Amino acid sequence: MMGMNSRLERNEYGMLTERVWRVGGMYTAAIERIVDNLLKARPFADTPAQQKVIDLLVETYRTGDLRTFDDYSIHWLKDTESLVDFTNYFTESYGDPLGMKASWEAIVNFKDLAATERTEKLSANAQWFEDHSPVAPEFKKDKVKGISAKVITAAILGGDLYPSTAIGINLPNSDWVRREFGSKSVTIGNLTDAYNKAAHGSGMDKEFVIDEATRQLINQYGDACDDLHTDLHECLGHGSGRLLPGTDPDSLKAYGSTIEEARADLFGLYYVADQKLVDLGLTPNLEAYKSQYYTYMMNGLMTQLVRIKPGNNIEEAHMRNRALIAHWAYEQGKAHKVVELVKQHGKTYVKINDYPALRELFGKLLAEIQRIKSEGDYEGARRLVEDYGVKVDPVLHKEVLTRYDKLHLSPYKGFINPVYHAERDAQGNITNVTLDYTEPYDQQMLRYSRDNATLPLVNE
Repeated sequence: MMGMNSRLERNEYGMLTERVWRVGGMYTAAIERIVDNLLKARPFADTPAQQKVIDLLVETYRTGDLRTFDDYSIHWLKDTESLVDFTNYFTESYGDPLGMKASWEAIVNFKDLAATERTEKLSANAQWFEDHSPVAPEFKKDKVKGISAKVITAAILGGDLYPSTAIGINLPNSDWVRREFGSKSVTIGNLTDAYNKAAHGSGMDKEFVIDEATRQLINQYGDACDDLHTDLHECLGHGSGRLLPGTDPDSLKAYGSTIEEARADLFGLYYVADQKLVDLGLTPNLEAYKSQYYTYMMNGLMTQLVRIKPGNNIEEAHMRNRALIAHWAYEQGKAHKVVELVKQHGKTYVKINDYPALRELFGKLLAEIQRIKSEGDYEGARRLVEDYGVKVDPVLHKEVLTRYDKLHLSPYKGFINPVYHAERDAQGNITNVTLDYTEPYDQQMLRYSRDNATLPLVNE
């Protein structure tokens, strides 16, 4: 994970040097406060193992040594018993066109015990899913290690996870750590629930779903299958497959994030339609998956375009991934009309004629994308992303924006953190914590700016 926590500069002699983000280095004013709060939290850790995790993270912040960060990551993913958990560091590189520099993010959460039963069923059967994957045998893991999964409730969000956040997390990102020690996956249950509730009654289904029968299918199964797809993506998709010996984990360069997200999404799409999920009691029947297939294709081909300004290409890795999958499946199935874009009353709709054939296409693309990742095939990655995941049809885009504008919705949604009030006894010990949900977003942002503005506007 070289270079993820530093800025590369030329010194006075013209030599390239790293300015590491650490205590005493770049961003030190903010990092010192992070360390201070981690040390304050340490006595309240659930277990000694979690205290060790905090100690290693503090050491990483103090030194900026990414070997210590790897050690922290290993101990963090091994800690599966703590009811309360967190992530905190310069973590994801989606915002960097080269996929190298990480942005800071943090989340504190606690386990949703009832919903975690769902993800535990998946992680307990991780080897079965790996063995039955449609990818070539040489790209599969002989033995799946350390796949742990849970559903969590987000308690507070920070950095790149606030106010617009991920709905699932799979870490660590380091390929060698994942290979040797496994990964930890979470679905953020209260956030997916909020998104689902916000979608009902928005008018999107009546405007963009082709007919009443499909709308009923989505209303009946959509929320559950959407959560399940997220579980499969995070719990198993990111943890599946392997790199061939000698393959550089960074060989896909700027296309790496898009290919990785597509790989995990396809894993979920392929298996959400499998009889195995019915047998595990995770889906009620072999009709339910069709709700996920329809909404995914509709989103990838059409509705995610509401986030793009006219004339622009798709830039964000997750959006490129969805466009890649949807357009590739649409084009590959065109001869047999697996999926069509049809006109009704002057409006364009997605029409899926053959759901089983669409699943076969998803499996075929999963096999190819796993090959690309396993072999480090940069040119193969570039062709897929540039041919299917970047360009926007301007005519369809204009239509989608016009139809969406009539709904008076916003293309992005975000979350407001609750305000926590600590109650203390005479000795200053915390005896209770109450939550206040009444603070508006603008006031919250102004308060954060006032109380937490530790850095200058320009970080020299």
